[in-house]
Amino acid sequence: MESALDYFAAEALLTWQVELGATEAILDTPVDRYETPKQAPKATVATPASVAEPAAAKPVEVDAVAEAKKAAQGVSDLDGLQDALAAFELCELKRGARNLVFADGNPAARVMIIGDAPGRDEDREGKPFVGAAGTLLDRMFGAIDMGRDVPLSKDAIYITNVLPWRPPQNRDPKPAEIAMLRPFVERHVEIVAPDVIVLMGNVAGEAVLGKRGITRMRGTWQEAFGKPVLPMLHPAYLLRQPRAKREAWADLLSLKAKLEDTA
Repeated sequence: MESALDYFAAEALLTWQVELGATEAILDTPVDRYETPKQAPKATVATPASVAEPAAAKPVEVDAVAEAKKAAQGVSDLDGLQDALAAFELCELKRGARNLVFADGNPAARVMIIGDAPGRDEDREGKPFVGAAGTLLDRMFGAIDMGRDVPLSKDAIYITNVLPWRPPQNRDPKPAEIAMLRPFVERHVEIVAPDVIVLMGNVAGEAVLGKRGITRMRGTWQEAFGKPVLPMLHPAYLLRQPRAKREAWADLLSLKAKLEDTA
């Protein structure tokens, strides 16, 4: 026979279980707590706050040389070429320059001069070869009766640069900048169609002939864009090295002879 203590203890335990939420002491079927569930538990749906932000799309790389070729080949005259250059946004030099330096002289000239890049004076005035270097250039070609303001095309010169924008602090243009703007130079030559091209400076030599070393190349006739090409020392170099004017004079006489032979 159970003691009174056992009864009261059992009652207390039952009361405690009821307070914990127990509603049934014995179920109709036994419950196996170790049985594997027939269905996997459903995944918890993430709330918007826990959803990761989509990865930012990688910027599309633009082929600047291909875009320059497309822009250059889409024009048919000098005005269109100047507008295409003004609208070209892939060259960072444009953002730091004051003006687009396009060209000067007579577009019908037999001689087309291609220089390196605008300097401070050119950037300020928007014209190639001004200031001290420009004055020396005019004197050099004046010595063989040619000039940028000469009305007769046979005695006129037409002047441009590889780069239409001044590099910061007159630094040397980078190879990528030269390659990017070369299609515009090539199209410029096609539109002007000169008899002879004169390259002045290392950058012009690299852009047109694919090589540097103007002191070695100068005075030696070469060919590019289907035209005779004469590399010459840049007037800015001659201002720093006056002794080199003798070589420049020899190159001018060679140019004059070439023009007479092809007249």
